[in-house]
Amino acid sequence: MGMWAITPEEMVAIKLSLRVATVAMLVSLPFGILVAYILSRARFPGKIVLDGLVHLPLVLPPVVTGYILLVLFGRRGTFGAFLEQTFGIVLSFRWTGAALAAAIMSFPLMVRAIRLSMDAIDRRSEDAAATLGASPLWVFFTVTFPLALPGIIAGAMLAFAKAMGEFGATITFVSNIPGETQTIPGAIYAYTQTPGGEAGAFRLSVVAVVISFAALIASEIMSRRAGQRRAGFE
Repeated sequence: MGMWAITPEEMVAIKLSLRVATVAMLVSLPFGILVAYILSRARFPGKIVLDGLVHLPLVLPPVVTGYILLVLFGRRGTFGAFLEQTFGIVLSFRWTGAALAAAIMSFPLMVRAIRLSMDAIDRRSEDAAATLGASPLWVFFTVTFPLALPGIIAGAMLAFAKAMGEFGATITFVSNIPGETQTIPGAIYAYTQTPGGEAGAFRLSVVAVVISFAALIASEIMSRRAGQRRAGFE
């Protein structure tokens, strides 16, 4: 088999990584927009605490985040036992758990990009819509959301790229099970622990770089297009 020939096992890891990153990004995006809006617009006691909690995964060792997830969402954890008994949902040692870990680790980057975009909006546009009788929800969907769209797109793509590369929290929470939880980083790690695995590790590293770079390029293109529409809107 040639140096560049991707094996079936590697293809499974690549497809799983794309699924995990996509699900993590899509599921966390509504929450990211909501939290970013609260941090950008709301004024309340303890706001700094919320801001700190949102960004905590950035400064915690990933294995600590993974251990916390295992304690909370493991089959014997507080939330994990409830989800399994009530809905039959099991997250630990499942690909869905990998998506949860990736979503939590990438969430701060998403929120920060969206919040910065919302902070840059001229509040007079929102005030003008409110003065005309629009409800806060209508103002958000007709003014705030369109103007913040470049940041929302950038945040989503950053979260996707971060989720693609998540390893520490994932391996702690769901292990590194081939075909179930072994994403590209896990497969690369397994190759580095295997004699003669350098070629496989190199192939998957190239794939990871290509996918992440493509995501960033797509983010830039979509953000620019959204920015042009925003300029026309303003």
